[in-house]
Amino acid sequence: MMVRLGSTSISLARYLLLWTVVVLVFAVQHSLSDGLHGNSWPFLVHLRWAMIQWYTWAALAPLVFRLAERYPMDPQRRLLGLGRQVVASLAVTFGAMLIGAAASALFEPSGFFEQLGYFLAQHFAIGLLTYWALFALQQALHFQAEKARREMEASRLATELAQSRLLALKSQLQPHFLFNTLHAIITLLDEDTVSAEDMLLRLSELLRAFLEDYDGQEIPLRQELDLIELYLGIQRVRFKDRLTTRTYIAPDTLDCAVPSLLLQPLVENAVRHGIGQRVGSDVIEIETRRDGDVLCIEVRNRNSTLDATPGAPAGHGIGMSNTRLRLKELYGDAAEVRLDMIWPEGVACRVRLPFRTLEVEDEAPEFTAGVAPA
Repeated sequence: MMVRLGSTSISLARYLLLWTVVVLVFAVQHSLSDGLHGNSWPFLVHLRWAMIQWYTWAALAPLVFRLAERYPMDPQRRLLGLGRQVVASLAVTFGAMLIGAAASALFEPSGFFEQLGYFLAQHFAIGLLTYWALFALQQALHFQAEKARREMEASRLATELAQSRLLALKSQLQPHFLFNTLHAIITLLDEDTVSAEDMLLRLSELLRAFLEDYDGQEIPLRQELDLIELYLGIQRVRFKDRLTTRTYIAPDTLDCAVPSLLLQPLVENAVRHGIGQRVGSDVIEIETRRDGDVLCIEVRNRNSTLDATPGAPAGHGIGMSNTRLRLKELYGDAAEVRLDMIWPEGVACRVRLPFRTLEVEDEAPEFTAGVAPA
């Protein structure tokens, strides 16, 4: 059985235990005070008086909490709330005196009105203090609950905002990729119709994979590699024997959680700034490994360079900018992405993020190091 104190509930046993402690404290105090003044009332008499006084307030406390909730100390109407509480405190305290006097008259030879006079003279001031102490307790519990509610609401809104920002960033990536791919297909139609058709079929498979697998913000690395292989297949059709792709995937990283569409913009940058702008052939390499609690991912090309102009920002295109923002939203300062020159020529995009595995329902074929067919 529960006792409801406003918006707070407490078990009846614990509630009675708390008030029993109060009864015992005051009974002992009165007994000691009585002994110091030379009186010899038995302890049981003091215990009975304390029980009548404080169990009465135990019965009235839920009423005090309800009054405190109904007439709170609103900052905008503080005087009105204070006036109502003053009236309520006087009425409830007088009611407590009536109940105490009626209960005490059952054990004392004096009548009800004599006991009422005694209670008013001895206990009315303590009763008022008790009312206001219960009122203050209710207000403290109310403010604490309101603070917790607001913090939870703020946390929920912050989570929804971050989720919305992530979805917005993700939605920017897909149209950017689709525009570039469709442009490549249109360009290829005039040169090689068969290859253009093959590229379009691969694109349809990739879009189907997007619709099926991109419901969440994170997916296993093996699933991300499946998607990027479809993308690389499109690029190999486009560039034919000029483009070679290699993957170096540590087996213990395949089930690691990565942001969905993490690799696609990085590989797209490697293609666009490498073989897409420079003559000759190119090699795109993808490598993953675990470094303690960190997943390390590298996307490299062997036919590009960073802008050597002083003060020129490296890697500030749509793909790189959104990748940085997504990592910031998902992992805060625990993730980073940067571009580095590699020897003798080329650029490496290095990503570091927290290593955390995701459970997968369907087993996908493992990736091994090798050279994809041109």
